[in-house]
Order: sequence, then C-alpha cells, then structure tokens
Amino acid sequence: MMRPMKLAGSELMFGEGCLEYIKTSVHCKKAFIVIGGHAVEENGSLAKVEGYFHDGGAETFVFRGVEPDPHFSTVRRGAQSMLEQKPDMICALGGGSVMDAAKTMWVMYERPELKELDQILHTKPLPKLREKARFICIPTTSGTASEVSRSVVVTDDEKGRKHGIGDMEMMPDIAICDPDVTKSMPQHVTAETGMDALTHAVEALVSNRANYVADILATAAAKDIVKWLPRAYENGDDIQAREMMCDASMTAGLAFTNVSLGIDHSMAQTIGGFFPIAHGRICAILLPYTIDWNSRSDYAKERYSKLAAEMGASYGLAQLVRDLNTRLGIPDTVKGAGIDEGVYMANLQEMAETSLHDGCTKTNPVIPTVSEFAELLKKAYYGA
Repeated sequence: MMRPMKLAGSELMFGEGCLEYIKTSVHCKKAFIVIGGHAVEENGSLAKVEGYFHDGGAETFVFRGVEPDPHFSTVRRGAQSMLEQKPDMICALGGGSVMDAAKTMWVMYERPELKELDQILHTKPLPKLREKARFICIPTTSGTASEVSRSVVVTDDEKGRKHGIGDMEMMPDIAICDPDVTKSMPQHVTAETGMDALTHAVEALVSNRANYVADILATAAAKDIVKWLPRAYENGDDIQAREMMCDASMTAGLAFTNVSLGIDHSMAQTIGGFFPIAHGRICAILLPYTIDWNSRSDYAKERYSKLAAEMGASYGLAQLVRDLNTRLGIPDTVKGAGIDEGVYMANLQEMAETSLHDGCTKTNPVIPTVSEFAELLKKAYYGA
C-alpha cells in the first residue's frame, strides 16, 4: 500500500534560542498553554513562553496538572476548560505526556461530540481539526517526539490501561525544539527519554513499512543519540549535547510517525499499562531483547549489522545498547527495574495477548505469536 509521508506540520523550528519564534511569527489572540507539574514554572520556561505570546499581542491561559501517562479524566477536564476559554492556539509545554494530553484535549475541543475515550478510539479517520485552533508543541524532554508525531497515548481511568491513537490530523502545526527548555531535565529523565528516542530510530529502521527517506532519518538519529546522549546525561548544562539530542529525537520522530514502530513499543506500552514504570526506561530494557528476536529476519539482521558497523560496534547492536544502558544507569532486566515477579508472571498471558494486538506489532519485521510474546516477556524479565 502506498503511503504519503508527512514530515512535521507547517512550521518546524530547532536550535538554541528558537523559542523566540513565538514572539515574531506565532500569531493568535488567545493561547491555551498545557503543562504538567511545576518544573516549567520553576525553571522559567513558562514565564518565557507566556512573555513571548504577550509580546505578540496574545492573551494566555495556563492549564496545569497533566500527570505522567495522562488519564482521560484529565483530558476531559482540559477539553472542558478549552471550551470555556475559546482559544485559537493550543500550546503544549512539556514532555510526551503533556503533548499527548493536549493533543487529545484539542480533538475534543474541536469536536465536542467526541465525549468518551472509546468514541475517539473508534472514530477513524478523525474529523478535520483546526476549525477553532491551531496546535503548537514545545518539548521539554528529548525522546517522545510527540511534537512531530501523529500519535498519542492516553490511559483509561477505570482499567488503568494505555490506549494509543494515531491520525495525521493530530500532527502539530508548529514544533519548537529549543535545547534551552530541556536543560533542567533530571539525569534519569535524560537517560530514559533519550533511550525512547533511540528505540524509535532503531524500530523505524526495520519496520516493514521502512522507506528511503525514513531510513536516512532513522540512521542519522540513532548515530547521534549514541554519540550525544551520554554527554547530555553526564552534564545537563552541555548545551551542544542538549541541542543534538533535541534534534535527534525530533528526527527519529519524523521517521517513526511515517513508518511506525515494532514490538519493543508493543510490549513497553503493555507493561506500562500494568506497572508504574517510565516508558523510556522499559523501552530501553526491552531493546536488546527485541533486537535479538528480530535478528531471525535476514532483513532486520542486515540493517542492525550495518548500523552497528557505522557506529564502530563490531560486537553488534544489541550489545551496544546493553553497554549504553549500563552507562546510563538503566537495568538490563525487567526484574532489575523492581517489578514484582509474582504479579508480572500472573499477568504474563494477558500482557502477551495485549502486545500482539498493539498497533505497533503489525509493522515489526517478525510478528510473534502469543506464546512467543510470553516467552519474550519472560526472557526480558529474568535476562537471557
């Protein structure tokens, strides 16, 4: 099936100081700014963003309190606030959870008839947006690439399960990737989000929808992440490393949003729905295991080997990732992440079934059966 590529929205800004683009070029009457906790207030990012909007003649309203792995109740509350405030610009200032929540709020603001999560999940394609507002993302982490992605992940309040939604209509109109906004990222968040970005690049490279353009983007992103992530991790004030991670994360996002991902994300999203573990952390733990699994495909094995060789890793890509995880303080097994063995094993079958039906599985180079998913989940728990 032929699929058109979409490389971000209408405006993509990156590089140190590009946040000022808001003042000169983002025209609106009222900006609805969505944030998570207090970090963007404490580090001055929120004040700077509001100041730039004000300089451009816009009013601002701040919606606070988006939690990690955003719940639909939070999304509903934000959408209701949008309906009351009537903004013509929605601005997500935060990490992946904030951006995903804000995107989903935007859908409900534009289309108030979509009141429940099930309605949004089963409305394909989504109706046209942008009749009330445009959408801008300012990522404060370097990993999810939601600023250039058509996808969101939202948690069902009742069951605590994560649900992915993907539609090109949700691609943000404007992405502003300024490394200054990411400098205060805690060390462990730098590591986890960076490894999420690496997973995006590696999975896009072996997707069964991979293409010439996405390959170039994914390869460049992977190589830069392996080079610059340790530096950003070891010194958060290294602005060059921060900028390279912003750019590499965004570039990996441009790749995967067009060609999709694979079973690393299928399992990571599933495990994250059962246990409170950071998405990037579980992606990183699983990555060597999924590389080993996919290497039974000659197509994937060749691509992994080529990428590893280009990065000077004659011992292979899986070992490179294991070594990088160790350097970043990420455990090599799910058990090492502190997830209870009894509860994990009790849910193994359901997690295997859920992983199989995750949307990312269908673009993996080798699709496991339920029993093979269970074995892979078990292997990642105890270690190979």
